[in-house]
Amino acid sequence: MIVPFSVSDFLYRATTVYGDRTGIVDEPHQPAASWGEITYAEVGARARRMAAKLDELGIGFGERVAIVSHNSARLLTAFWGISGYGRVLVPVNFRLSRDEVAYIVEHSGAEALFIDPELADSLDGLKASAHTFVIGSDDELMVDGEDADPQPWEPDENATATINYTSGTTARPKGVQMTHRNIWVDATTFGWHTGVSDRDVYLHTLPMFHCNGWGMPFTMAGMGVPQVVLRKVDGNEILRRVEKHGVTLMCGAPAVVAAILDAAQTWDGEIPGRDRTRIVVAGAPPPTRTIQRVEEELGWEFLQIYGLTETSPLLTVNRSRQEWDDLPAADRAARLGRAGTPAVGVRLRIDDEGEVLARSNVVLAGYWENPEETARVLDGGWFHTGDGGTFTDGYLTISDRKKDVIITGGENVSSIEVEDAIFSHPDVAEVAVIGVPDEKWGETIKALVVKAEGSPLTEQELIDYVKGKVARYKAPSSVEFREVLDRTATGKLQKFKLRAPYWEGRDRQVN
Repeated sequence: MIVPFSVSDFLYRATTVYGDRTGIVDEPHQPAASWGEITYAEVGARARRMAAKLDELGIGFGERVAIVSHNSARLLTAFWGISGYGRVLVPVNFRLSRDEVAYIVEHSGAEALFIDPELADSLDGLKASAHTFVIGSDDELMVDGEDADPQPWEPDENATATINYTSGTTARPKGVQMTHRNIWVDATTFGWHTGVSDRDVYLHTLPMFHCNGWGMPFTMAGMGVPQVVLRKVDGNEILRRVEKHGVTLMCGAPAVVAAILDAAQTWDGEIPGRDRTRIVVAGAPPPTRTIQRVEEELGWEFLQIYGLTETSPLLTVNRSRQEWDDLPAADRAARLGRAGTPAVGVRLRIDDEGEVLARSNVVLAGYWENPEETARVLDGGWFHTGDGGTFTDGYLTISDRKKDVIITGGENVSSIEVEDAIFSHPDVAEVAVIGVPDEKWGETIKALVVKAEGSPLTEQELIDYVKGKVARYKAPSSVEFREVLDRTATGKLQKFKLRAPYWEGRDRQVN
């Protein structure tokens, strides 16, 4: 018997087995009315209402629905109310500029757009092709009313469930098509490797737009795990939620770890979650010392994974193993600094140029409306990660980034996109954007700029200018003015040479 995978499988189990258990603890401090604590039975009911409202709006199976929102119970429920009933959810990065959001809405062909009320003014007038709503004030279009009976959707595991836009090597973001099969396999293997059980409590520190919150909404629902929503990352607030709700698991970029460690320095009393909480980190490998501090200062278990939006994201996982139990903390931390071992169902190899290639059921179906880029990244039946690395004794180590993507605070930033914004300034003659190491953010964005002759342009003026062109987190944190940017005989910038002085003494060109 072959039964097609569907993201609805996870909520079905939650409502069937854990219907009376708290399913979501919504963020209490938000511009829209908080849902407070709702059971998994109520999550299922609200998902059905959401799907029924899409029926009424005439949004058919396979059509796209975009949501620009901070973390919220509404967004979390949409994974089932939209994707679980045959539509395609397009969760949009709320940090993007108006023009960037408009591009994604238009490119995806979204039939409906839901906007977080905090963004209503900045996105005022932005329209989807048919319907635009502000979350909270238009809630009756999503969740209000009696229990609903939406049109049944016959699951197709190869159908697109979500389109997640990611910055890559091009100035425009690419829409990563995640199928029901991609999400299902990722959620189950992720839960297996992290040891998720119905005794866990999960805290959403990850933005839910980011690779579907790394797939955790599905993993947790399938095991009946209460999911605590955090709207904005704050180290002290994370510790408070761990203490109040008994949180045992969370995921985040190295910047989240840094925020928690900073907050712990002034925390009154014992750090909550000691010997109980585990944190899964990805986005960039944190320094060994940071890993050791998680174990020693917080008393939490540290896990590291490696993957990309294009891989749902789980490719590798690194979790302390029995053979390391008697090692000194520093030695154990050094071993945990590697990207890790292949997850179940993942095959890895390193090609002749040192690029990491992967094969797995978690690899994207393709880039939305971009067959050329899809063919390139899946050339030869392997997914080309764009990252350089080594694979030894079953462990992958990422050593360099072949594609020009900067990962700052866990977010991908295309250097080409930032260069385009900078070069649009009339006083800029040449520019190269690179990532440089930073203890808090992993990497920060540095612009190397040659000014037009006689220009009085200052560093802060240029940074402010760029912030008006792209999302603020994509703007350079520093600008270095130069007389010339060295190029090859063919006029090509060699960014690895430009980066080298800033990474001197490090064995990896990622941080």
